[in-house]
Amino acid sequence: MITTDSFSTNDLFDSHIKVAMRMIGDRLLLDSGDSTSRVLAVEKVGDRYKVEFENEFEINPEKLINIVHNVVEETNIASGYLVEIVDCNGGTIIYSYEVLVSTNQENIPCKQRAQPSGCYKLFFTIIDTSVLDFSSFQDIQKPPQSLIKDYIFYTLIIISLLVIIGLLIYLQKRKIREKLNSEILTIGSYLFDKKGMNLTLKKKVVELSSKEADLLFLLFSNENKTLEREYILNVIWGDEGDYIGRTLDVYISKLRKKLENDPSLKIINIRGVGYRFVIN
Repeated sequence: MITTDSFSTNDLFDSHIKVAMRMIGDRLLLDSGDSTSRVLAVEKVGDRYKVEFENEFEINPEKLINIVHNVVEETNIASGYLVEIVDCNGGTIIYSYEVLVSTNQENIPCKQRAQPSGCYKLFFTIIDTSVLDFSSFQDIQKPPQSLIKDYIFYTLIIISLLVIIGLLIYLQKRKIREKLNSEILTIGSYLFDKKGMNLTLKKKVVELSSKEADLLFLLFSNENKTLEREYILNVIWGDEGDYIGRTLDVYISKLRKKLENDPSLKIINIRGVGYRFVIN
């Protein structure tokens, strides 16, 4: 893709003039009643810009002068210029005129002498470019400082917002992670998920009943402490009244079985008193 960086000031000026020449050609054809034929490629030949046409047309000098004058003023390409109409076949200049700063259009000769329909080329030569502000073309090559500052400002705002959003997402994820970790305890080689009521060892999951999970949590929370039978029964079963004397022993036996893959974990029976949970 072509960008303004690839053009010099002269290139931009040259392109600007060629656009103006095409405008002149288009208006000449329209004035002669031709709205369909083409204005051919505009070329620069030495110091002159050449405009060629697809079809023949009639030259009315007065209208030509007005059309060129209006386009030059609109595009601001020159204060002095030379216009030549050349016969395509013989290369003869059949009409020409020159405009300088002091030139009065009323004094241009032969304005009323129309040229018959034929194949014509228009040559445009710039004599004086003093009215042209070259800085306007130089400005095209680089954006104004204000635009650069605005771009930097809004870029920094966007980056700051992205950083804040990223930080909030990170903190939220960490909070969720900490909450999950707080519900998963490490007991020896096992991961104990009290809420999920399971033990995990090397990706193998062992399911626990709600009472087994409560009992394991109570024993682990009181590691190396001897808990009396009555205390354990009251904490785990409370006033449910659906347990018998051997109920606690049965659940202790079940926990020992589910913890057997880690020999460092022991639930020791303190005869006549209760149980103690030990991690070696």
